[in-house]
Amino acid sequence: MGTWPKDVGILAIEITIPALYVDQEDLEKYDGVSAGKYTIGLGQRAMGICTDREDINSLCLTVVQKLLEKYHVDYSEIGRLEVGTETIIDKSKSVKSVLMQLFEPHGATDIEGIDTTNACFGGTAALFNAISWVESSAWNGKYALVVAADIAVYAKGAARPTGGAGAVAMLIGPNAPLVFDRGVRSIHMRHVYDFYKPDLSSEYPAVDSKLSIQCYLSALDKCYQTYCEKASKLYNRKIDLNFFDAVLFHTPYCKLVQKSLARLHLNDFYLVAKEERGLVYPNLKNFENVVLEDTYFDRDIEKAVLSNSKDQFVEKTSPSLLIASQVGNMYTSSLYGGLVSLLISKKASELAGKRVGLFSYGSGLASAFFSLTISANASEGSALHKMTSVLNSVETILNQRQKVEPEKFEKYMDIRQKSNHSAPYEPVGSTEHFFPGTYYLTNIDDKYRRYYERVPVAMNGHSH
Repeated sequence: MGTWPKDVGILAIEITIPALYVDQEDLEKYDGVSAGKYTIGLGQRAMGICTDREDINSLCLTVVQKLLEKYHVDYSEIGRLEVGTETIIDKSKSVKSVLMQLFEPHGATDIEGIDTTNACFGGTAALFNAISWVESSAWNGKYALVVAADIAVYAKGAARPTGGAGAVAMLIGPNAPLVFDRGVRSIHMRHVYDFYKPDLSSEYPAVDSKLSIQCYLSALDKCYQTYCEKASKLYNRKIDLNFFDAVLFHTPYCKLVQKSLARLHLNDFYLVAKEERGLVYPNLKNFENVVLEDTYFDRDIEKAVLSNSKDQFVEKTSPSLLIASQVGNMYTSSLYGGLVSLLISKKASELAGKRVGLFSYGSGLASAFFSLTISANASEGSALHKMTSVLNSVETILNQRQKVEPEKFEKYMDIRQKSNHSAPYEPVGSTEHFFPGTYYLTNIDDKYRRYYERVPVAMNGHSH
């Protein structure tokens, strides 16, 4: 029995987002809702939009190609490739199989992995599988590549502003700058109908919004408590929010994340012996007899813990919300968009040695709380320094997107809805706004086969 590969984690990370967006303030006016409903109520600034030129395959092709190019990874160095997504365009053929067209020309076909699906949890499941593969007897010494990608669209109505789209690719292997902490991962899974997609002819989900929020918060409670229990044994110390330098969450919308961090603060309060709660957290003294299960929609408690945890939110969680507030819900890639946001919010030297807690949630229900530790080496030329340098382009890309009026956004949504599962189909969306290196759909033939082309990339080998 050999030794474990050392410091297994994320060696490289890349993100792709749509080049078009709709402004949430504009959407409030267009939808005739009260000012601030989407911007303050949901905490959203803008929402990324995909036209009929983009689908789950094109997003994944783009992000994988970009990661391989930017980090100069050879196609033959990938031994496992797995896609986490809930954007299903084929009931049989995996997105992974579509991505193989990038590898085949290089003779690289000995690549394990297929697609993993469970609402927004698929990306995390794919990541866990990749870590397990690297730590197993099946590992052949090559890298694993994890892709989390989705297009989140909703029927016209209250949920529509919580859409979005994006893809994140992560290169997994040993000696990584972002190392997953071993032995502390916690899981919580149940059978619920909070959000699901039973109608295969539609892109839209069936959602029970209130139940969905309750499931999310109760899963967070359970996962966090189990994590604290495991970590306190492993590290032989009390575990609470102070244990983490940053805490990231799956982000359906930013306001829920602020409430989630407050929820962990409430859990910390709850994990203190009853008679000491009022002493340790004097501002929450009135709630010392709290039963967590009764508090999901308790406004008084919510208000108190939001106020009490405000500084922790600003310090530990707020930096991770840049992409979510600008792009919206990216489903499986949402949590990892949060990780990208965190990595670009500070200099490598400020990130070095920090511990990050991560909560992943997928409706139906699957959830996990886990953590990673950032390498202490942030010197020039280090893997961490390279990672943060490569991600520098993210803010530029956010600023270079094109704004679309709500009327046009509605039109794009109608076209997507009408063309869903059509064949043969010739996309009508323009390709002019796409960033260099973006793959897009050129046509679907009468046998439902999809064809793609790529916007040319600048010649220096780097996508901009």
